[in-house]
Amino acid sequence: MDIELARTFLAIVRCGSFIAAAEQLCVTQTTVTARIKNLEAQLNCPLFVRNRAGASLTVHGERFVHYAHQLLQTWEAARNALPFPEGLQVQVRLAAEASLWNPLLKDWFAQLSKQQLNYAVNASVFDANTLRTKLESGELDAVLMHEPHYWPGLQVEQLLEEKLVQVQSTQQAEPYIYVDWGALFRQQHDAVLPEHAHSALRCNLGPLALYSILQEGGRGYFRTRVVDAHIADGTLERVAHAPEFSWPVYIIYADARPNAALQHALSVLKNSISHETNWLQMHDRRVY
Repeated sequence: MDIELARTFLAIVRCGSFIAAAEQLCVTQTTVTARIKNLEAQLNCPLFVRNRAGASLTVHGERFVHYAHQLLQTWEAARNALPFPEGLQVQVRLAAEASLWNPLLKDWFAQLSKQQLNYAVNASVFDANTLRTKLESGELDAVLMHEPHYWPGLQVEQLLEEKLVQVQSTQQAEPYIYVDWGALFRQQHDAVLPEHAHSALRCNLGPLALYSILQEGGRGYFRTRVVDAHIADGTLERVAHAPEFSWPVYIIYADARPNAALQHALSVLKNSISHETNWLQMHDRRVY
C-alpha cells in the first residue's frame, strides 16, 4: 500500500477536515479526496463521514487508526534501518530511558565508537512505554530500563543495583520536589510518604529537579551515583531517617540467543560496567 494513503488518513484525523489536512500536507484538496477514495476502495469500507463541520471517523475508520500508526512506524523504522553503511550487513539498535542515557548509554555508545566494528550501531533515547513498544515490535534490539518488562522472546538481565535516596540542599531544605521515577516508585513512595504524594512541585526528569535544588534549594529523591559527589562537596546532604528505594538497572534484549553483533555489543556494556570505579569517574555531573 502507498504509505502516503496512511499518512493522509492520519492527517485528516488530526486536523478534522479534508481541507485542513490538504493545507498541512501541502497538496490540493482533490489529492486528499482521491487518496482517501483509493484507501477506502482497498479496504472495502468507508473511513470518514463528511459534513459541514469537517470529517468524522466511521466505525471502520476508528479501527483503522491503530493500523495506520503501525504502518507509518514500520515504514520509518525501515527507512532508518536501510540501507546499511557500505561494507556492513548488520545493525544493532540500542536505546535507553532518559534517566539512563548518561552515563550508561553515553559510555556504551562511546566504547563502541572506539572499536573497529563489523556492524552498524543506532542509539536512541525514549520513554519507558515507547521502549517497550519498539522492543516488542522488533524496532529495537536491546534497551536499558529501570523496570523490567517480561514478554515471550525477551531476555532480562540485571546490570546494576542503584538506590533512590532523599537529599536536601545544605542551604535551604524546602520545598519538597516530587521527582517521578515511574509507576513502581510512585506506588512505593506514596505508600510510605503520603504527605508528599500530592506535592505542589512535580517533575519526571531528574536533572531538572536537581538543577532547581542546587540553584534555589529544596529536597527530593535522586540516584545515589548522582548525588554522592554533591554530598561530598557539601552542597547536598542526606535527609536523616528518610526511606530509601531500590532502583536497579536492567538490560532487555529481543532474543535469548542474540546474534554475534548484539552479543559483542552486550559484552562491551558489561565490561564497561564491571569497572565501577571508572564508571563513577566518567559520570559528568553537569548532566544528571
